[in-house]
Amino acid sequence: MAKKPSWWLWAAAVITYLFLYLPLVIVVVFSFNDSKLNAEWVGFTTHWYTQLFQNEKMLTAAGNSLMIGIVSSLFSTVFGTLAGVALSKYKLRLLPFLVLTPIAIPEILMGVSLVIFYVLVNQMIGILELGMTTIILSHIAFCIGFVAIVVRARMQGMDESLVEAARDLGATPLQAFRLVTLPLIMPGIIAGALMAFTLSIDDFVITFFTAGAGASTLPLEIYSMIKIAVTPEVNAVSSLLMLLTLVLIVIASRVSPSALRTNG
Repeated sequence: MAKKPSWWLWAAAVITYLFLYLPLVIVVVFSFNDSKLNAEWVGFTTHWYTQLFQNEKMLTAAGNSLMIGIVSSLFSTVFGTLAGVALSKYKLRLLPFLVLTPIAIPEILMGVSLVIFYVLVNQMIGILELGMTTIILSHIAFCIGFVAIVVRARMQGMDESLVEAARDLGATPLQAFRLVTLPLIMPGIIAGALMAFTLSIDDFVITFFTAGAGASTLPLEIYSMIKIAVTPEVNAVSSLLMLLTLVLIVIASRVSPSALRTNG
């Protein structure tokens, strides 16, 4: 019979989870606080959510974030799927390094390197100014590795004999991939796409470096608001962003249970 955990393990677990999740609960609760100061609880109100949806700058930033997330997740899903299949099928020493390095290095380092690259390219050929395009390109580069990890995990759990059977029956490699491999790994592809969208819409560090002066996203807009004060409106938009992120993570974990467990 397995030994029950000691009381101090339970206490450490409770303290750890309180440390992780209590600040999030406080943000959600105070988004309904009927006070601009946000220092103490005054009363319940939904005024800040109403005001949030009337804030044109915030709506514009949210629209930009959604557009960037959709476009970057689509492209990173295509490239990440191909990379994940290649990682599973071909044992090339350099390939894992090329695919997984962008998710292993610190985001601030990647942000600095990307902005230097964009500035140099713009100086040489003059077609890559900092803005929405550079944000999307940066998010694609950042998310490909995450999609590749999920797809590779799905590939490793697939029965290769099914592909071999399709080839024996006369299917070409492309037909075998389209008719056999692709449907089998589709849950992993969907989970990877949802994860890429979540990472893109939440990203701040890389976006901060590559946005330029004219582009604004939801995380950047929230950052500009909290430089003055953490108002209930900031709590409201943070709560909605948190809810969207949690929903996407839950869907991804339901579609492909191994997506959030594997380390590649």
